[in-house]
Amino acid sequence: MPTDAIALLKDDHRAVEELFKKFEKVGERALKTRQALVDKMLQELVTHTYIEEQVFYPFIRTLSKKLNDDTLEALEEHHAAKATLAELQLMDSSQERFTPKVTVLIESVRHHVKEEERELFPEVRRASSRRDLVDLVPALRAAKSSAPSRALPNAPDTPRGETSAPPSLGGVLDHLTGVR
Repeated sequence: MPTDAIALLKDDHRAVEELFKKFEKVGERALKTRQALVDKMLQELVTHTYIEEQVFYPFIRTLSKKLNDDTLEALEEHHAAKATLAELQLMDSSQERFTPKVTVLIESVRHHVKEEERELFPEVRRASSRRDLVDLVPALRAAKSSAPSRALPNAPDTPRGETSAPPSLGGVLDHLTGVR
């Protein structure tokens, strides 16, 4: 069981990386297996991007200008990944561009994860309290249960579609629990 928000997000990263490795090991002719792995990647990545966008990123945007700027870059990386996922949702593993598209997705997600784990997460740990990171776990779990099942690259990537000042943690928690 994850001890705080960052541990939970890293657990998600490990689960997705395992799917990537399995995909890379499966032979080109194992079309059903490749399709099943991509379907699982899609589910994991859609959920993960959603909980980061709706809970984690709004929280860290309030911590400092630098973290806000880093988060905006991460949101753009999410948008690109969700666009690729949306295309893969419409493809079949037998299509010529299926595997190259998955390969590009894997490369971009690995880059994003590396930046998060080596740069963003350590900065968040320094800028926030342990208690705040522990307190985010229930909100992240609640968001997981309400995450969309498909990639929606044009859906708002912030709570309530906000584009200016990030909400407070209380506002994020209120949004997730339905309190208005």
